[in-house]
Amino acid sequence: MVIEINKDIDRYQESVAMGLTAKQLIFSIASVVIGGGLVYLLYPFIGLTGAAYVAIPVVAPIALGGFYSYNGMSFYEVMGKKFHYMFGNRALTYVSTEGEPAIKAYELEQANAAKAKGKMFGASGKADVSVSDEIDTDKKKNSQAEFEASKKKMMRMLIICMIFIVLLVGVAVAYKLGYLAPLISYVTKK
Repeated sequence: MVIEINKDIDRYQESVAMGLTAKQLIFSIASVVIGGGLVYLLYPFIGLTGAAYVAIPVVAPIALGGFYSYNGMSFYEVMGKKFHYMFGNRALTYVSTEGEPAIKAYELEQANAAKAKGKMFGASGKADVSVSDEIDTDKKKNSQAEFEASKKKMMRMLIICMIFIVLLVGVAVAYKLGYLAPLISYVTKK
């Protein structure tokens, strides 16, 4: 008796219809319905090509939700982790212990320790703040400030891109509705 077993048993998927799993079938139907609905609603205003260009960015994440998988994670889990790493993480900093400022700080610390040994037993027990600790905290603050500045710059760029896309769609709709015809005829007459 011979029983056929798939070589990669961990990746076995039971198909529901047309070789698709239930998840893939549901996301396929959802993307087709939403994409078709968008094209149908926008076609009278911006034409078939413009409607398709608007529908593709909306439909792509839906379709990827059913088909995309990376290390056992779905598309939405992967994108959630990417956004967490982009916006939720703080900057990791590395402070070298081998540079010239660190060596000078170490020498200063050794000199302070030698002075402390030379003091009498009745002297105050306050410890000197070492220069290396101050240098480390300054570097951490600088790297955190750089990270926050780059984060703000990226957010500004995203906002500008979104405004640009909205303006392009608005101009396309205005062109298709004929609101730009007088402006175009005025410009072409000159």
